[in-house]
Amino acid sequence: MATSGRAQDGHGGSGGGGVGVVADDGVRLWAVRETDGPAAPVILCHGGPGLWDTLQAPAARLGARPVVRWDQRGCGRSQRRGPYTVARSVADLDAVRRGFGLERTVLVGHSWGAQLALFYALAHPDRVSALVYVAGVGVDAEAAWHPGYEAGLRRALGPRLARWRELRDRPAAQLTRAEEREMCVLQWSADFPGPDALASAEAMATPWFGVNQECNRTLNGEARSLVASGGPLERCAALTVPVLIVDGARDIRPRSAVDSLERALPHVTRTVLPEGGHLPWTEDPEGFAAAVGAFLDGVAAV
Repeated sequence: MATSGRAQDGHGGSGGGGVGVVADDGVRLWAVRETDGPAAPVILCHGGPGLWDTLQAPAARLGARPVVRWDQRGCGRSQRRGPYTVARSVADLDAVRRGFGLERTVLVGHSWGAQLALFYALAHPDRVSALVYVAGVGVDAEAAWHPGYEAGLRRALGPRLARWRELRDRPAAQLTRAEEREMCVLQWSADFPGPDALASAEAMATPWFGVNQECNRTLNGEARSLVASGGPLERCAALTVPVLIVDGARDIRPRSAVDSLERALPHVTRTVLPEGGHLPWTEDPEGFAAAVGAFLDGVAAV
């Protein structure tokens, strides 16, 4: 077995070409490095929690920058073993950084991954050269934004709402693998505005690795408690890392949730893509690439 944080040839979990990164407690994490070049390396952090890397499309929009994608602990192709805590998730991200020999890195996080990237930057600002915070939900208490999200979800699902509720209300143990996937595809379709929403959600669910519900529940619960304590918001005021916040204006999660985060960060830029949903590179790939590329070029020039 490799030493902690060392990237190894082979697979980090159940298939999928990549390398294995071994965390400091021996759990194997699937990760892959794509492209090469002189630009600052970028690590992408996927959403969830409990999902897997679905960030191939935005990775391709980062130009010639070296990009690392990975499946978080217990998810996708990584070893399905806890514990599932915010501190453990931050340590795993650090293992990925070290495993690819990166002294400092740009972090691009999406949704839950945006929260994870922010928590990492707060813990290790000296190891982060820049942070791109995409479609996160800020550092306010969940009560400030979740009712708006639920209303938006119901509106976006429309005629699919009844079937989604039928599947959601069943005990998880009574869902077949196909029904679990169907439920997620229906829910994720609300994250894509426009007529191709269901097809986009189907693509996101392919390949299907299954949702780690224990990871989802545990990490969501701890993240809620951390945010409610006010600690992350207070610590943001001292963060020296430059941050780009990217929002899709048509995300069903109210974007006002991120306002206090924007106000708290001393070095922040914010871009709102008018046609973008929760995965804004889907509806506006050029706008997403331009915003992120300009930000990272500016950071590199400083």
